Amino acid sequence: MRSPAVAGQFYPASREALIEQIERCFLHTLGPGKLPVREDVAPRDIVAAVVPHAGYIYSGYEAAHVYYALAMQEKPESVVILGPNHTGMGSLVAVSRQDWETPLGAVKCDCELAEYLWESCGVIDSDETAHAYEHSIEVQLPFLQYIYRDFKFVAISLALQDLEVAREIASCLAKVDKDILILASSDFTHYESASLAKQKDMLAIEAILALDDVLFLKRVYEHNVSACGYGAIATTIAVAKQRGATRAELLKYGNSGDVTGDYGSVVAYAGIVFRK
Repeated sequence: MRSPAVAGQFYPASREALIEQIERCFLHTLGPGKLPVREDVAPRDIVAAVVPHAGYIYSGYEAAHVYYALAMQEKPESVVILGPNHTGMGSLVAVSRQDWETPLGAVKCDCELAEYLWESCGVIDSDETAHAYEHSIEVQLPFLQYIYRDFKFVAISLALQDLEVAREIASCLAKVDKDILILASSDFTHYESASLAKQKDMLAIEAILALDDVLFLKRVYEHNVSACGYGAIATTIAVAKQRGATRAELLKYGNSGDVTGDYGSVVAYAGIVFRK
């Protein structure tokens, strides 16, 4: 069982405070403005999404827009979360085969799916070290627990984020014979002015909305877009198309200045969904 690495830092460490924080993200004017209610859920047309992974007080609102949309639809059989490796520890591309603990309880690993990815995808190693202190995947779990309660998931950490790796992982995920939801955990531009961040990010987001992984990476490189999970996003674009996505939708774009009031140096966030 993997223990929480960033509870009490990126999100509250107690169950009660964590639920309160998540609900604040949904209810806030920067969020959807209302709590999700899972009654009469619709068939799911969202096959994938991009969600941020900063502290909830900064990026929880953009994330809440994605999780609100997901809460209104049927729960997938499994959730695959791809995130960057900020720590530099462990294998270059690593799948976890452990259950993960959060203040809301244990989240079960889809071990069958994790095993398949390890065995069938040449770039993926089975390694827990890469995940031990990494926050990008962990911070998604409480939101998923809030909307789904019980679910299975697979965590994939990416230190290698080039197109070749993205395409190989996408090809393996495209062949999975079950209803999976793919999440790319990534923030966007870091530590630039809000105006410059938005200018750069919108070039990258334009490529995401065009479902063009090649153009997305090209713009990330050419314009020095410091989106930490660009490989996770490229993978998600590629697999979303292969699993039937025909369009992408930007639900919310914002930055840390929306919370702090300091727009001189921000970290930017976006919530994006890919629909059939």
